[in-house]
Amino acid sequence: MAGEFRQYLFPHDHPRLAEVRGLDPYTYGEFAKKPGTFTGGLVEGWTPLYRAPFRGVTEDGTLRDGLYPLTPAEPGEEAPVPAMVAAAQDLLAALSPEDRERIAFDVDAVEWQTWANPEFMQFDTGLRLEFQPQEVREKALALVRASLSPEGADLVHAAMLVNGFLGDVVDLPELLGEWSYNVALYGTPHLRAPWGWQLYGHHCAVNVLVVEGRMVVSPVFVGAEPDEIDEGPHAGISGLFADRISAGLAVMAELTPEQRARATVYGQMVDPAMPPGRVHPGDERHLAGAFQDNRVIPVEGIRVADLSAEARARVLDVVAAFVRLLPEGPRAARMREVEARLDETWFSWIGGHAPGDVFYYRVQSPVVISELDHHCGVFLDHDTPKPFHVHTVLRTPHGNDYGRAWVRQWQERA
Repeated sequence: MAGEFRQYLFPHDHPRLAEVRGLDPYTYGEFAKKPGTFTGGLVEGWTPLYRAPFRGVTEDGTLRDGLYPLTPAEPGEEAPVPAMVAAAQDLLAALSPEDRERIAFDVDAVEWQTWANPEFMQFDTGLRLEFQPQEVREKALALVRASLSPEGADLVHAAMLVNGFLGDVVDLPELLGEWSYNVALYGTPHLRAPWGWQLYGHHCAVNVLVVEGRMVVSPVFVGAEPDEIDEGPHAGISGLFADRISAGLAVMAELTPEQRARATVYGQMVDPAMPPGRVHPGDERHLAGAFQDNRVIPVEGIRVADLSAEARARVLDVVAAFVRLLPEGPRAARMREVEARLDETWFSWIGGHAPGDVFYYRVQSPVVISELDHHCGVFLDHDTPKPFHVHTVLRTPHGNDYGRAWVRQWQERA
């Protein structure tokens, strides 16, 4: 319901907002690390995960070889590498020598793994766009648009605009802004050799790598609180995740009652049957979010191979909604990769599936993880999940997040 979030606004002087009002991102970043605070607990839990050597998300702790052979892109499936290289060089040309050094990392640098989706800055990787001239900000956004599909770039920018809108609504513009995001480059922009970029901040984190015309876009986190802008110059932005929500509900509608029961791991978003820790204080029901690069996530729910042809098609629609960020050619390649493993794919659900219900779902296979979750309030005052606070995550398990499997193969050949 449009504008529903407004009934959950904190009073302006509420401690949740007042104690951080006026802090800049760096001061707030240090404030957020304080032991005993909600955010401090998150940092404490995430730090050792970041420091662990990268392996990749798996379902059982064992990496599977051969899932991602590095072969040249099929005709018509090439990534828009020339346009990406031009946009990256255009961005670099707008920077000072010091900032060109600050934005650049090796293609397999551990800094890839510093992205996070909360509003506080745990790692200041690359360049913080809000402290850059408008020309640099626009050139960073041009790199996003040169790399992703038009609808994918629009989704990323919409998440950034919603963040700025939220900052205006709760009067925290210093912490929640359209440009409260870091951008970094990995490797040297090149038509064939591996390189990529990263953009991350509150409710939006995108990691992109290209090599030999192939493209990986993951990990990706896109969310919104609220899922709309109802006033101001960008009024009318809404339903950022309508396709992902409707696609998930369509799967449940296509299942038989017995299949829905098997797919539903927990009937309630916070269920008494859940083991301790199943609802994380920051990620809630998400399992593959920030700093979870090596997480073991057992499959659960229902095996897609046991479903009707129509239900299997609806599961593919869910994945298609997530990979719509990719340009048309790489998107087709990604969907072929997912379809080839459809018999090893699982679909799981938490919560209700009637109109207006809040829920979590996950599609998981050896080559993709797609998650959607409705969340409690962070800057809005509600302690149960609401439809207008949405988080989504996209992963490439078994070692090809950040294109790492492809980078390793390239380096071995070189």
